[in-house]
Amino acid sequence: MNVSKLASTLFAAAAAGTVIGLAPVAMSSPPCVNADGTPCAGLGTAGPGGASGGIPGGPQGSAGPGGASGSLGPGGPSGTANWGGVSGCLPNIGCASFPLG
Repeated sequence: MNVSKLASTLFAAAAAGTVIGLAPVAMSSPPCVNADGTPCAGLGTAGPGGASGGIPGGPQGSAGPGGASGSLGPGGPSGTANWGGVSGCLPNIGCASFPLG
C-alpha cells in the first residue's frame, strides 16, 4: 500500500471516528446548554437513518447506512467512506480516492 492510499484510508477512518465521537453528544440528554444558559448551537442529530454532528467552525461529521464522512473543520483534513470506496483530502497536499473491489 502506498503512502497516499494509506493517508486516504486513515482520513476516511478519522471521518467515521468523528461521527462516532459526536453521536453520543447528539443523543445525550438533557440538551446542551452553554455556561450562560443559552442552548448550544447545532451539535447534532441522531435517528434511525444515521447521525450527524458538528461544532460551529470545528469538526463536522455524519454517518448512516450509506457511509460516513467528516472533517476536522474549515480547511482541515476530511474524508469519506462508503460501500464504493474511500476518499480523503489533506490541505496543501491534495486529495485521493480509492474504489473498493
